[in-house]
Amino acid sequence: MALIVQKYGGSSVGTIDRIRNVARRLIETHEQGNRVVAVISAMSGVTDKLIGMAHQVMDNPPERELDMLMATGEQQSIALLVMAITDMGHKAVSFTGAQAGICTYGSHTRGRIESIDPEKVVAALNDGCIVVCAGFQGVTREGAIHTLGRGGSDLSAIAMAAAVRADLCQIFTDVDGVYTCDPRVVKDACKIPVLSYEEMLEMASSGSKVMQARSVEFAKKFGVVFEVRNSMNNNPGTIVQEENRAMESLAVRGVSIERNQARVTVSGITAPVAYTSLILSALAEAEINIDMIVANTAHDGMARQSFTMNMNDLGAAQAALKPVLPQLGPKAAMETEAGLAKLSVVGVGMRSNSGVAARVFRALAEAGIATGMIATSEIRISTTVEAADIEQAARVVHAAFNLDQITA
Repeated sequence: MALIVQKYGGSSVGTIDRIRNVARRLIETHEQGNRVVAVISAMSGVTDKLIGMAHQVMDNPPERELDMLMATGEQQSIALLVMAITDMGHKAVSFTGAQAGICTYGSHTRGRIESIDPEKVVAALNDGCIVVCAGFQGVTREGAIHTLGRGGSDLSAIAMAAAVRADLCQIFTDVDGVYTCDPRVVKDACKIPVLSYEEMLEMASSGSKVMQARSVEFAKKFGVVFEVRNSMNNNPGTIVQEENRAMESLAVRGVSIERNQARVTVSGITAPVAYTSLILSALAEAEINIDMIVANTAHDGMARQSFTMNMNDLGAAQAALKPVLPQLGPKAAMETEAGLAKLSVVGVGMRSNSGVAARVFRALAEAGIATGMIATSEIRISTTVEAADIEQAARVVHAAFNLDQITA
């Protein structure tokens, strides 16, 4: 008898018919002799609708109350799913994040999982129930409801799988797995059968919307092997696990794109070496995540620093940095640029295959696509391009590495 955790996203439970489909899948897994825990998202569109209602009431709703409101979306879907399972003659019980023992900390709307006490979940499993847990949410030690940020149900599922020591964790979504690029952008993109945690993390961090990056970090930390697959069919998906030697045979495994990027440049810096600390501390205090960072000092001794972020954070970044400028020097100034996108190529094979960067930028140059800021890691190369060029950029780089022929 195996213990299986299955996560179903909002599109998988987006209608009553789809909820019944999920109920049938859970029952089928249970009837195969498995103990089953399901982690469920809010029905598709519900979270956005709740946020929209909050902003109709007031312009800047308190984040604590947003958490209270948004958590109801998952409670709706888990209750309906248990009703569907019960109607089909099987035993099931639903738990909110708090009832499932998910303890969180950090800021409201961006909570982090501190620990999970799965006592109630295990007791229900031992009682023969299919256990249905609300994803995306937990509770602080003080009893405040926390949500975990966009994609937080992925994190809930991975964390629950680790807590109950599941034999298998399956992330069900509306695609067949992880592809070499978004199939809506690159029509000949292929499903990748196996990825390493590091590759999946880099792809998630650089624009792939299949998995939340924090959930992949958690899976790597606790060694949770998981599969991304489609809830509408029985096709095999993409397995994400520890790196193995076979993965190094391909220099590049996938291409990710991220739209809605903005660049901020602070120039005219004459402050001492602490200027980077001043800038980054101000952004961190405003809880703004930045991506690429480039700093240099000109011949006149003045330094400049550029960094990228999501376009939605640009206004907050400007507000956070404005008070810091006088500390950076009398000529310190801030410039911004919107309308950017980020292209990333990922593969653990980069460690043992040279010339990957040259191939990427040659393909872009031959297509007449100008590049901007560049950032690299051991297994990733990223660059900014004009937003209007991002889809063509993805296609030419995908073709340059023959990713339409991937088989491993």
